[in-house]
Formats: sequence, C-alpha cells, structure tokens
Amino acid sequence: MQIYLDYSATTPTRPEAIAAMQEILLHQWGNPSSLHSWGQRAATVLELARMKVAGLIGASSSESIIFTSGGTESDNLALMGIAGQYTQPQHLIISSVEHSAVAQPAQFLEQRGWRVTRLPVSRQGRINPADLEAAISKDTVLISVIYGQSEVGTLQPIEELGKIAQAHGIVFHTDAVQVAGRLPLDVASLPVDLLSLSSHKIYGPQGTGALYVRPGVQLYPLIGGGGQERGLRSGTEATVAIAGFGVAAELASEELPEEMLRLRRLRDRLFEQLVDIEGLVPTGDRWHRLPHHVSLCWQDTREITGKTLVRQLNLAGIGISAGSACHSGKLSPSPILRAMGYSDREAIGGIRFTLGKQTTEADIDWTAMVLKQILQRLRSESPCLVRI
Repeated sequence: MQIYLDYSATTPTRPEAIAAMQEILLHQWGNPSSLHSWGQRAATVLELARMKVAGLIGASSSESIIFTSGGTESDNLALMGIAGQYTQPQHLIISSVEHSAVAQPAQFLEQRGWRVTRLPVSRQGRINPADLEAAISKDTVLISVIYGQSEVGTLQPIEELGKIAQAHGIVFHTDAVQVAGRLPLDVASLPVDLLSLSSHKIYGPQGTGALYVRPGVQLYPLIGGGGQERGLRSGTEATVAIAGFGVAAELASEELPEEMLRLRRLRDRLFEQLVDIEGLVPTGDRWHRLPHHVSLCWQDTREITGKTLVRQLNLAGIGISAGSACHSGKLSPSPILRAMGYSDREAIGGIRFTLGKQTTEADIDWTAMVLKQILQRLRSESPCLVRI
C-alpha cells in the first residue's frame, strides 16, 4: 500500500485545476499587462482567479488579494512591507511558534535594530491573549501570529488576538496557510489586516499564493519593476498557476463543510488508535486543532527519533513528516516543541500525520497498525541501531 499522510507539506494538484491550467497554456497565454486581446484574455483569467481566492476567505473585494509565489513570500511581504515604511526601528510582536517564513524575517529585522517580542505559548502551543496585551508598547507597529501551527496543529485564538491589536490601532497579520480550505475564514468579521495563503496547500499548483490586504493598509513593495499587483509585487503574474489556484480555492470553498467534518472524524480515529502506545504522546492542543492534523512525540528513554519513524514508515509505503531537522549530519531539536516546553531529547521525537482528500478509514487503520509494529521492533533493537 502507498499511503500519503503529509498533506500539510503539500497536496496533489486536483484534476479540475490541471484542466484549467492546460486551457490557459493553450489558449490564454498572453501577458495580462498587455492591452491587446491576447493580454486582455489573460487579464480576465487573472481577475476571475482573484475573485475566487477572495471568495474562499470572505473578502468583499478581489482587489484586496495580492498574488505572490506562495505562503513564504506572502509572509515576507506582510512583515517587510510594514517594516519598510519606517526609517527607524520599531517593535514587532510574533509568537514563539511561528513558521520560519515569519520567524526569519523577524530575526532579520531584529539584527537591524528592531525590537522583537516572541510571545510564549502553553504546553499545548497556545498563546495567552493577556501576554499579547502586556507586550504591546508605544512603538509596536505590527503583530504577526500564525493561525494554525503546521507542526503540532494548534489553532491560535486569532479573533481575540486580532481584537486586541485592533483596539490599539496596530496592524495584525496571520499566516493562515494551513487553515484555508480546512476551516471557515471570513475576513469581513475576522479582525485581521493581512492574511497569507498558499495554493499548493488546497490542491492547487505549487509556485503561487496570495496575501490578503485589508483596504486602507499600506505596504512597502519588496520587488520593484512593472508595478503589477497594485505595485506591491512587480513581475509578470504566473497566470497559469494562478488560474489553477483560483479553481482550487473555489472548489475548496464549496467542499469545506463536508470535508472539514470528514477530516475531523479521521483525525480522531487515528488519535484514538495511537494514544495507548507507551512512550508516544500527543502534542499540540487536542481541541483547538486543525481538522486534518495528528501530531505526537516519542518520549521513551530509547533513542528513537522522529526522523527514524519517518524513514521506517516510508519503507512501509507511508509518507509522514518529523519536526526536527538534520543539518550537517547533526539532528536539531524542533524549535516549535522546544518553545512549548519540551526537552531537547523530546523535541527530536516529534512526528506529524496530516490527512487529506484521498485519506480513508482503511488508510488510518493500516497506518496505526504499521506504526505499532515498527515501534515494537525498534524497542527490541540496540539504541545505536535506531538513533538515525
């Protein structure tokens, strides 16, 4: 059996999006900035996709959608687009469990004199809104908090956090890459000014994403040139990929209510089958959680790492992810688990199962059985053989 359970990393491009992209490649391949009919046909494709992406998050105007190369660029544009408006360093607040697409730009700003506050989280990975309130100062100009944490699945209280930012007149950004298409999003009521999206997390093509910019919010462009995307992202738009993104967004919106419930049932089924394994404990908030996300941590004294389990499951035809990273042959503990209070030893034992459209109950049951067999075998082996 081949079972893919890494949908938070990427999703397969759905056939409807592929068909739309083929149509554009064959018949509507013009430059959308050109004034002739070829260009105008491409421009129409672009704007229809913009409307569909706006519809996924409840944006009232498609003009609030800026197309980018993906979630990482969207996050960078949000942070650096605000920071670029200031000639003197200011204050930025992020969480301690941000994706690197936010954490690294924040570190870049910090190296250039900005003051960066990283809000602590609970053992479940949740921010206490009171900590945000206490962290705000007169020079705070931006708050960026991830909506759904990709490694441990925890959902942050974005509405409450956004209201605090709003009350202080501070721009609020959230990375909603893992949430879009899996939970309802409505920027008309959600108190966010900037929101990041990625096509390939919702069964669209890789290489494109979007940043929602609430009307009235000003950003400094990262890329200068032809002035595309309201002057915020110069460069000829990737019309083909964006068209696929639009189709995926439209279908994700239509399918969301039913798919969200189906994924939750599968998620809970997998949790139920894994929680009784000695040494393997759930991570993240069990109830404030992405509907497709199961994450656990190996806490046994035996030196079995998350990478070990990823490799062993891959040999069995099952694809998952681990939170720790390997650099120059050395295993680095997951910074997310460390921020949540896990020891370095525990933080190299994190694994993640993320479910999607093709996941079935049979996949869940088989995966649970295989993982139990792998752990039983590894327990009996010498530590030097399993520390991979």
